[in-house]
Amino acid sequence: MAETPVESLKQRLARGPAVLAAGAYDALSALLIEQAGFEAVYVSGAGISYTQLGRPDVGLVSFDHLADVTGRIRERVALPLIVDGDTGFGNALNVARVFRILERRGANAVQLEDQTFPKRCGHLSNKSVIGSAEMAGKIRAAADVRQSEQTLIIARTDALAIEGLEAALERTALYMENGADIGFVEAPRSIEEMQAIVARLGGSGLLLANMVEGGVTPILDCGQLSAMGFALVICPAALIRAQAHLAEDFLRSLRTHGSTRPYTGRMLDFNGLNTRIGIDELSAAGARYDASFRIAPVAGQ
Repeated sequence: MAETPVESLKQRLARGPAVLAAGAYDALSALLIEQAGFEAVYVSGAGISYTQLGRPDVGLVSFDHLADVTGRIRERVALPLIVDGDTGFGNALNVARVFRILERRGANAVQLEDQTFPKRCGHLSNKSVIGSAEMAGKIRAAADVRQSEQTLIIARTDALAIEGLEAALERTALYMENGADIGFVEAPRSIEEMQAIVARLGGSGLLLANMVEGGVTPILDCGQLSAMGFALVICPAALIRAQAHLAEDFLRSLRTHGSTRPYTGRMLDFNGLNTRIGIDELSAAGARYDASFRIAPVAGQ
């Protein structure tokens, strides 16, 4: 298992400035995020749906699938993991189980939202939300079962698009009163709405901003959002959108030319990828137990 960071996510968020968490969907994407120098990884339910199911974010990812991906990522990286727990996959009892298992799998923060199940991406239309009292109970259930006070509860509301900004602010304040460490009003439609969120909720705890390319929220950089008053900034599926665009370009080239040669200057070769994913580390570890153990590239590759 990866080493535990000296400073917890909770301590880092309290210290400021805002933490920028890139979205991951498997161990490789999380490892690349860590190697790029980020301070946290956002384990994206949408990202898992996009990449492992080839489907939109409409509630198709099961909890067992999410827990498995979280555990695999934790095994490989040491960065704090912020895990998208969707709706908690049921009622308060389900939330308690989800939170307990995700914490055991290595989550440093778990995000829960007040959509009905099955949920959908916060930047899609035709969402619906459960009652605020029911959601407050889910937050209390998560708080009751967490094993460490360093494990954070993120409460997301999708009520802005359904009930309006004031209702979304009231809901988030209620969730924070019931134990949420971080408030998350999903999909504000303007900088003015983002400023209103901070003005109303900034004194109650930490706040999260979600940047979705092509979504309804204005795209601001982490410095701007930090100055506005947000403590955590997530880019859940930006890496996937960049990769999909690049993959389409690569596949057009491969089909046109019948070879990867025109693209080799823009891709990792065999040794380059193996180096990044730790072939030397594994080779050294194997040799500690068996002197004849050696992992090396095949000649000519």
